[in-house]
Amino acid sequence: MSSKKPASPQPSQSPHQDTHPDHHIPHAKNPGGVSTGNESNVPLGGCIYASTPITFNEDRAVTKVKVRNTGDRPIQVGSHFHFFEVNRALEFDRAAAFGKRLNITATTAIRFEPGDEIEVPLIPFGGKQTLYGFNNLVDGWAPDSTVSGHERPEKLQAIQRAADRGFKFSKPSN
Repeated sequence: MSSKKPASPQPSQSPHQDTHPDHHIPHAKNPGGVSTGNESNVPLGGCIYASTPITFNEDRAVTKVKVRNTGDRPIQVGSHFHFFEVNRALEFDRAAAFGKRLNITATTAIRFEPGDEIEVPLIPFGGKQTLYGFNNLVDGWAPDSTVSGHERPEKLQAIQRAADRGFKFSKPSN
């Protein structure tokens, strides 16, 4: 019997490894794979960030409403939920929220603990402003506009449906 240990396996060279310095910068020069504009030091699959901060909804009209959770459980509202149609236990000026969503980044949410009162920023939905689902209060066109200085019938009907179904309202906060 031999007391010699078997040789440990040697790493094989990947067929994708590039040995040409002008085509590949080793990961050691940028171990995080992140850059702020200089693409030459970012490995394949790395991130390239702009040197200036990203802004969103910059030129959108913002409506602020105070919201109070009158329920006994926390309520979380996502970024693209029609705010007019959120949980009936949230008390706020629903008419002001018609056709609007939270002015927060996509995939995020705001959480309202029981008794919390929070002022939130809302912006109009973009695109065709046609909204379906949620709590089925609108199910159609929901623009934030008036006709000859009067509210659109669609908005008035949605407000009435919300009141009939027990959604909380507060007075407008001028």
